[in-house]
Amino acid sequence: MAATQKDTYSVEVIGFSQTELMALASVFDLSSRRVPKFVRNTKAGTPPDIFLVDANDMDAIKLLLERNASEQTPAVLIGDSNRGTRWPVLARPIRWMKLFQAFDMAIAAPSAESQVKTAEALTPARPAPVPANAASNVQAGTPAPGAGPSANQEADWVLVVDDNQTVREFMKSKLAAFNFNVDYAESGEQAIGFTGQKHYACIFLDVVMPGIDGYQVCKLIKANRSAKKTAVVMLTSKDSPFDKIRGSMSGCDAYLTKPVDEEKLLETIARFVSTS
Repeated sequence: MAATQKDTYSVEVIGFSQTELMALASVFDLSSRRVPKFVRNTKAGTPPDIFLVDANDMDAIKLLLERNASEQTPAVLIGDSNRGTRWPVLARPIRWMKLFQAFDMAIAAPSAESQVKTAEALTPARPAPVPANAASNVQAGTPAPGAGPSANQEADWVLVVDDNQTVREFMKSKLAAFNFNVDYAESGEQAIGFTGQKHYACIFLDVVMPGIDGYQVCKLIKANRSAKKTAVVMLTSKDSPFDKIRGSMSGCDAYLTKPVDEEKLLETIARFVSTS
């Protein structure tokens, strides 16, 4: 019988280095934006919904077997082996999207056998193909009004500036899962106009566009006092040291090269967009 779905699931973390615990803290922080949410279980004596265990730490495995002897609570292992258990194992380094997928799968199929079968097929999520009639979903133009009926007033606003619709569709698919309100622009001039009408927590900005380029747009945004708290992330295929220096000199906060790596994108979101 499938488990009853909840909005929030607690995860007990066993083992891991301080570096990995810091990375996991960002994972849980970003997870607070999605549904279902996965939060770290910090209440002593309260059983978790999922165990997350360092499979390379035998003390952690021993503790898992003691606390979950009946195997009634699903577990996800991180390491190079399941250490004789029946739980699915994900290889290091910890990959954000695979971990989210593993958590989703754990609550959907809590038995060890079901999880193993699904874990073997885990691959990074890919955006669905764009239907020919779906262009308006990511069409650049007038920014959505903040009081619009479809806008979540408590969510941060993000602006994606790119003249390539494929890039806009990719960003849409990745941002949608984390409850962001998103506007799209396809030129630097449009982006400047948007930032004059609304505050954005983060702007993903292409470098090469019709009209003024991304470096100039970034300088203009950073010169605006009302946008001082806005993070600007450059999106570009230009990855030479010189190009990165130009990005830094223009005032950008981060630099992601195309094609955008999904893991680095999530790390950037967690770094610059408040999840409090």
